[in-house]
Amino acid sequence: MDRKALDFDLKALLSYASANVTGFPPSPSNFTISKFGHGQSNPTYKLEVGSGASLKRYVLRKKPAGKLLPSAHAVEREFQVLQALGTHTLVPVPKVFCLCTDPSVIGTPFYIMEFLEGRIFLDPKLPGVAPEKRRALYQATAKALASLHSADVDTIGLGKYGHRDNYCKRQVERWAKQYIASTGEGKPKRNPKMFELIDWLQQHIPLEDSSGAAAGLVHGDFRIDNLVFHPIEDRVIGILDWELSTLGNQMCDVAYSSLPYNVDLGVEHGEGLEQTGVPEGIPSQAQYVAEYCSSSGKPWPSSEWKFYIAFSLFRGASIYAGIYSRWIMGNASGGESAQHAGERANFIIDFAWEFIRRESVLPKHPPSDYLKRSGHESEDQVFSKGGGKFVPGKRVLELRNRLLKFLEDHIYPIEKEFYKLAESTSRWTVHPEEERLKELAKKEGLWNLWIP
Repeated sequence: MDRKALDFDLKALLSYASANVTGFPPSPSNFTISKFGHGQSNPTYKLEVGSGASLKRYVLRKKPAGKLLPSAHAVEREFQVLQALGTHTLVPVPKVFCLCTDPSVIGTPFYIMEFLEGRIFLDPKLPGVAPEKRRALYQATAKALASLHSADVDTIGLGKYGHRDNYCKRQVERWAKQYIASTGEGKPKRNPKMFELIDWLQQHIPLEDSSGAAAGLVHGDFRIDNLVFHPIEDRVIGILDWELSTLGNQMCDVAYSSLPYNVDLGVEHGEGLEQTGVPEGIPSQAQYVAEYCSSSGKPWPSSEWKFYIAFSLFRGASIYAGIYSRWIMGNASGGESAQHAGERANFIIDFAWEFIRRESVLPKHPPSDYLKRSGHESEDQVFSKGGGKFVPGKRVLELRNRLLKFLEDHIYPIEKEFYKLAESTSRWTVHPEEERLKELAKKEGLWNLWIP
């Protein structure tokens, strides 16, 4: 890239990387940088460093220049979650090397991570890919999301990465504020249907959201074009773009990754795969969700699916409104495509209302034929095929393991305190720790286990 085309000091970057990235050549004979064209959020660059015959590649991700919306483009949080997952779990993420919060180096905070050699598919239709490979890639996508959602945030240092309860409630409020900040008063015109959509979402937030029962690590922008697949194998080797990650309702990730079935966000008026015809080999929306539920042990979300998809559409509309606003101000990173983001936002809002009015949006039960073909047993299966033995299903086993961990972490360590109370003259009183444990069990979805 021409140095004049850069909006930061290449020499300063080289000096910083040499001092803070392990293995970075101290005096490279060749140092080039090129900007990735894909993506609308934080500007991302490929660094190529040559020293003699060797060539190393890195990725730099930075905040955009100019005035930004509050809490947006937090590369510091991206670095934190990538470092935690890469150090303590098997979730496929690129290795991060350093975080720079000093804006004097290149103008904005940034971090440097490894460059993954692999495949990125920008089109969810997977053109040019064989049908059997399409199915394998979508299955790998669902499994990667299940892997991400299985991370125990308390053990990897992300226990305070966000609030676990009332995620959807807070997200609706947050993106409503973002939409308002991006429109009106000299900015793009506001769409009144967006405010009607906000009202509908606030009235239909699932009960599971307030309890935090479905809470855990949330990626926030999980989709197939944010994944790096192995060069030849059909598996994910890297999950990218963690800007919107936090703790919260994980079913929002599942719905957002399912949006291509409903709407094509890449064009102004794009219908989804279920309207245009699902390409051969790609599983249906129900099959994709079933793959995720089977891999993660999560319950089938049919009763709340309309809300989760509508919420994802609402958030997408707010994001596109922000992109269009930044394009007008001259600091959008999406190039010329950003000029059409306002039209996309309004199309998504209209589609959200059309989706809400549908009578049925997901089958009441997962497609059993697909689970059988994929080698999975039904989540609710509790008897073996022979002998009548009781065999817990995957969902039951997952719940059992969580319950045992809760006992080991919170109950067993204070058993002696309960025993002392039982032997004292205050035996008929409630131990002060009991109410705390009750609330903790409720938050983790381990209270009244006999109620579905």
